[in-house]
Order: sequence, then C-alpha cells, then structure tokens
Amino acid sequence: MENPEGNKGHVFFDKFTWKIENFSKQNATNLRSKPFKICGFKWKLHVHPLRRDVDNFSVYLTVADSLPPYGWSRNTYFKLVLINQIDPNKSIIKETQQKFKGGHRSWGSFLVTLKDFYDPKQGYLVKNTCIIEAHIGVPDVAPKIQATDNNLPTIPESNHHQTEQQQSTESTTQNEDQATTEYSDEISETPSSLTSSSGHAELDEVQCSDLTLRDLIDVSGFGPDEAAYVPLLEEACTWHPQLINSQRDRTRWFKLWAFTSLGQVLYFLKTKKVKDMDEDGCKYLQGLWDELVKSSGFNLSWLEPYVQSALSAKNYLPKAETVEKAAQKMTDLEIKVKKLKGELAVAEMEHELARRELVEIKGSFHELDLNAALDYAMF
Repeated sequence: MENPEGNKGHVFFDKFTWKIENFSKQNATNLRSKPFKICGFKWKLHVHPLRRDVDNFSVYLTVADSLPPYGWSRNTYFKLVLINQIDPNKSIIKETQQKFKGGHRSWGSFLVTLKDFYDPKQGYLVKNTCIIEAHIGVPDVAPKIQATDNNLPTIPESNHHQTEQQQSTESTTQNEDQATTEYSDEISETPSSLTSSSGHAELDEVQCSDLTLRDLIDVSGFGPDEAAYVPLLEEACTWHPQLINSQRDRTRWFKLWAFTSLGQVLYFLKTKKVKDMDEDGCKYLQGLWDELVKSSGFNLSWLEPYVQSALSAKNYLPKAETVEKAAQKMTDLEIKVKKLKGELAVAEMEHELARRELVEIKGSFHELDLNAALDYAMF
C-alpha cells in the first residue's frame, strides 16, 4: 500500500480506511487492523475489546514501529472517524493532537455506545460491516529513529531474517488493500477535539502532554461519589491535554480541587436530562460553572458551548410542559371517546335484542281495545 504524502505547513497528512466485514465473526477481544504506513511511520488501529463489561465502541491509534521503550517521541495530529453508512453527516469524529512515546504508544476514545453501534438503523454497522477512518498528520519536528541508532536493541540474525519476511508480507498485504483505501492530501484546519463527536477547537491552542491524569493527581483521593468523575476526566484530558499542562505547577490540593470541580460539571452534563434543567438545576450548574471558570485556571472554551446549551434548556421546559399537557389531554379524550364508543355499541346491541323480542311477542298476541265493553248478554 502506497501512501501519497501531502505537505502543508511542515505537516504530512494522510488517511487510512479500515473496512471491517463480517464484524460479528471477528475476534471481538483482539480486533486490530493490518499495519499501514503514513508519513514514513507504521501505525495500527484497534478496537477496544468488546466484552460484557464494555458499554462503548472505542477505537485507538497505535504506533506499530519496532521502537525502544524510551528515547523517542512523535507529535501527531490525528482524527478517528466512525463512518455512518446511511447518513455521512452523522459520522462520529474524534480529533486531537497527542504525543506518542515510550509508555504512550496508543491514544483513542469511545465513539458510540454499543447499543447504537449494533443497531443497523443507526448506520454504523450495516450488513455486518463497519468502516473506520484514521486521518494522520505528523509535524516535521520529530525525525523517525533509524535502525542504525545506538539506542535500538540489537536484533539477532535469525530474528532479523524473520523480520524482513514479516515486513515483506505486510507490504504485499498493504498493496492488496490499496483498492479499498482512500487518501487525502488536505490538513484538517482544526485538529483538536471535543469530548463529543462534532465540535473542534483551534489547532494552535492544543499542546501535547507527556503526563496523564493519574500521573498528575492521586485519583484514590476522590470519594465514593467522585469516583464516577475519573473516566470522564481521563477522556477530557486525552482530547484536551492543555487541562493537564495548566495544572503542572499547582499544589497537590489545588489540582485535586480543580479536577474534582471539572468532574462535577462533566458528570452533571453526562447524567442529567433536559427535564432536570428547571430553575434549581440551572442554578446549580451555573454555580459550578462560575466557580470552575473563575478559580480553576483551565481553558474551558471547548466545554462552554455544552454548558450554555444545558442552561438554555430552562427556556425550553415551559413550552415542553405545555405541549406535554396538551398531549396528555388529547390522550385522555381519546380514551374517553373509545369508552363511550364501547358503551354505545353495547346499547345498540341491547336495543336490537329488545326490538326482536317485541316483534316475537307481538306475533302471538291478539290485540284488543282495552276500552271496549265486556259484552255480557243475559238474553
């Protein structure tokens, strides 16, 4: 498989398409793409193991080169796309800039719930086939480590021959897949991602972080109720590394408070429904948001649209309640009409039976004038 390399602003950008057919027959615990090469680097895509304890369909981009456990890094812009085969406008996009290095060779995120993924009407798994795209751009700032570098482990001669055969096999396989792979020489104008599937932030606002949330704070310090914040915070930090960068020099207690406060907002947005956004719900969210923006030191421009959207639901509730009441009234009247129609049908049947009974009685009855004399004659 050949990858034409585009060049814009010292960033090579290209696309790999992974079409997974007969999805239900694949190994759901180890579903990985064949290695593919973009910008001179080898990559793989893999789907998070689909087990009973997994609720989401997640995709990860992984470095597939044989690299040492330290001494290298690779700043990468990439976008993972789960194609909607019914409506392309509903394709789910996760986009970010991350630093791959020893210990952080894989980055990814959940894309859709498994319930929606497996529903063919949603368009993500159609005719037992799903399509995933990886758009990858590597800035021309971190040169690839060559096999002659001193920090690479020495490959024994027997293994070296095997490696060459493996690379030859991979190259042949990639050439066979060329017909089903599409490419693009364009660079995405906004290669950072929101935690949702559609929003984007400016590229120059994103800075890679070599730390994770657990490196920065002790999440065991969270209480039982706050433990639910951790996966949401890790997701946010994966796609917005500036959250970690902004807290590097803070005290331990401040970092714990800042991420706890952010977790409260994320958890609120994740778990609440529109009907919960009454006066009290909006007041509570507004208080959390104001305190977070004022004191945390986070750049929260990526989160603000979601908070404002939730707060605006307050104006929607009165109209929704009016519509709901009107709909309930209509339902009650329909039930009443059906009940009356049933009573009418019973009355009509009783009326018909009474009419037939009257006809039958009249047939055997000789009618007399009740006012006529008895006409008793003595003579």
